[in-house]
Amino acid sequence: MAPARSRSRAVTPPFADGSLPAVVAVMVHTDMPAYPAVLREVARVLAPGVVFVHVGVHPCFCGGFADRSDERAVVIRPGYREAGWTTTSWTDQGLRDKVRAAHLSLPELLHAVLGAGLTFERFAEGGEPSLMVLAWRARN
Repeated sequence: MAPARSRSRAVTPPFADGSLPAVVAVMVHTDMPAYPAVLREVARVLAPGVVFVHVGVHPCFCGGFADRSDERAVVIRPGYREAGWTTTSWTDQGLRDKVRAAHLSLPELLHAVLGAGLTFERFAEGGEPSLMVLAWRARN
């Protein structure tokens, strides 16, 4: 049996400081309960002045608190401000209630980026008929 990997090693990529020309994160922040630590590592490994792009589920409109059973409207229930690793879901047809997901409110997510030392440049939202995706571009 292989030795278990430590939690910190899973967050610390094997790249030298300032060595990467870009980093892209696509639909992963809800799979990582320690996404703020991941953002600090992104800032560490990015070469100065280069781009980090994040594309993920919109924290305001996707989560156990967001009832999307009516595709024309999202009903926001209590729980949006509750950060953490959760199985709370509005449906039993997906994965969240089976494998869990991490949730950060929009301010917590954006502050984690700023706390990592990254500087925002652009934002975008997408999804029809209601928002499902939040993206941004930042630099080190």
